[in-house]
Amino acid sequence: MKAISYSRYGGPEVLEFGERPDPKVGPDKVLVKVRAAAVNPVDWKCQAGYLDPALDAVFPVIPGWDVSGVVVQPGVSVTEFGVGDEVMGYVREDVLCHGTFAEYVAAPVRTLARKPRNLGFEESAGLPLVGLTAYQTLIRALQVRPGDTVLVHAAAGAVGVMAVQIARHLGAHVIGAVRESGRERVREFGAEAVVYGDGLADQVRALAPDGVDAVFDIIGGDVLRETVGLLAPEGRLASIADGEVIGLGGHYLFVRPDAADLAALARLAEQGVVSVRVARSFPLEQAAEAQRVNMAGGVHGKVVVTVDWTE
Repeated sequence: MKAISYSRYGGPEVLEFGERPDPKVGPDKVLVKVRAAAVNPVDWKCQAGYLDPALDAVFPVIPGWDVSGVVVQPGVSVTEFGVGDEVMGYVREDVLCHGTFAEYVAAPVRTLARKPRNLGFEESAGLPLVGLTAYQTLIRALQVRPGDTVLVHAAAGAVGVMAVQIARHLGAHVIGAVRESGRERVREFGAEAVVYGDGLADQVRALAPDGVDAVFDIIGGDVLRETVGLLAPEGRLASIADGEVIGLGGHYLFVRPDAADLAALARLAEQGVVSVRVARSFPLEQAAEAQRVNMAGGVHGKVVVTVDWTE
């Protein structure tokens, strides 16, 4: 099969397009014919070796964790999916090796759900990682309830926008902290915008004089530490960016594959609760350029790579 791979840690320059062996389909896996795979910051951070203390790399590594496609072969133990099912997945395993930037991926069933019927393959590929991150943080770590006031940092980014949509669905009043360029984007999704700078805390207090009930931190560092002072007395704090949050009385979350959560996200998409905006799309062989665009930032929407099956 054709795939993108790298044989050493590095930046986009280490990515190579070429032939790789077809994946083996274990008993609890399904072979997915890839239609699209999203680019996420964690992909190039893994590729740079930043996660080496936690994840072994078995070179050559095919990058990518997000995917959408069509099941072409279920494993012998699989009853959840059949040939022809359209699926999406957050295909993270315990080592870096067989990722989604390829014509095929053998995905454990625990990492998959059926693709939302109202989303295309590119949009569906952009949903799993950011959607699960937002969903698991809001539902599990922060336990957001109707009537809560929730502060979402980096609210114009991919995870932030998803968090705004889900928090609004849960009945929360949402304050989105953004750069000036993201102000209108978060307003589109029903959040009140506050802008980063010296007056951020005062802006938040003006909207929530008694403090906020929950804070979703996506930045860490000084932003996280400033956030603590904005919490209501029983407020909850969670971060996906900085483990220091634990010492501050909050939760640190690293998103995990969960088929039930993915299915819940698919239902939210079909109900029109959450949407995915694809900003840029590249053919598989241009994955290095797609990665450069994602690394540069400032793109309001997902960057995806696609596999052409027209032949």
